[in-house]
Formats: sequence, C-alpha cells, structure tokens
Amino acid sequence: MLIRGVIFEGLSQAGKTSTVNELRKLHVQDFESERNIIVLGEHYSQILNKINGNLVRLTREEHLNLLDERVAMLEQIYSWTLKLGPASRRARGIFFIFERFHLNHRLGFENEDLSRIENIEERLGKLGAKTILLTISADVLRTRIQSRELDKWVNSSENDINKACEDFLLSQERLRKHSVNSKIQTIEINTDERCWNTYAKKILTIMNE
Repeated sequence: MLIRGVIFEGLSQAGKTSTVNELRKLHVQDFESERNIIVLGEHYSQILNKINGNLVRLTREEHLNLLDERVAMLEQIYSWTLKLGPASRRARGIFFIFERFHLNHRLGFENEDLSRIENIEERLGKLGAKTILLTISADVLRTRIQSRELDKWVNSSENDINKACEDFLLSQERLRKHSVNSKIQTIEINTDERCWNTYAKKILTIMNE
C-alpha cells in the first residue's frame, strides 16, 4: 500500500506537537520511508479555533464537513498515485500525520448521531491510518498543567487547579471510551516521562509492522 498515516489524539498538554516533531525527524532519517509527507496540525481539524482573537466553535455539521474535506484531499492524492502505475513506497508513497481529528469530534459531539464520523473513520482506515492516543497519568498531571501556562496558574487557588485536573482526567477517560468504538485501531501511549523521541520511535515501529 502506498499510503499510511498517524492520527494524533489527546488533550492539551499530552504532548501531541512534541511527539509529531520527533516523528517527522525520524521519518526523514528512515532511508526506506516515503518521500511525500503531509502534516496537518490541529488548527486544520479541531472544533475550537481562535479567529481574529475570538474563540469560535464549529457546529457538528461544520466540523464533519471540515474533516470530510481533509480525508477527500488524501483520497484524491492517493487516487492520483495509483494512476501513475507501480512504484516503490519511498518513491511515490504518502505518509500523513493529522492532529486532533475523529476522536476530537466524538468527544465534542458524543450525544449526536455518529454515523458520519464512522464513515470518515472507515475511509481513513482504507488509507492505512492508525490512531495514537497520548495520555497523562494523574500523578504528573498537576505539574504538567501548571508548567505549561505559568501566568495562568500563578494566582489560582488549590480548588481551581484541582478542578482543572479533575476535568482533564474525566475528558481523557471519555476519549479512551470513544477510541474503543472507533473504526480505526487506536494505540495509547502514556507521556508522563516526556520522552518524545522514544514515543516517536515506538510509533514508527508500529507503522512499519
């Protein structure tokens, strides 16, 4: 198959961007890897976006249309690849990385009809996609949250911080549950140690199996 890809899911602070950056480096260093790589960060697929300084939340329909467009783009490129005839994975293969995609939708609209997102997942599966769910343990969550946005938490009360941790863990557990129902295989990786290169190597190994 001349196309495959990784979909990174997880909440803010789980290390998606850091792991993506390491994966890109390793992929380039792999002599047999695809020369063609497509990387779309969360700003191209997430539900909440900051537009002109204001947070804007897409409706369910708007978000489904957005995800559908991204997958259609891959399908069109892959269709062109097949028309070009036989070739090695390195020469004409496509490796894609998406960030915050189908599980993000399931979490945001979990009480709605999920048939369209299931269709999108099935199409991604045919394109060789695997999902990596990055998670954080309760033991290190407090430190991780506070270290990322120091100004935000400097004057916060214990109750504020505890509530943020509780909300995070509840949402993370919901993501896990949605991953079970997803049509795409999901591999969970705990990022407590912040060993981004190690996580990226593990993901590349999984993709090469």
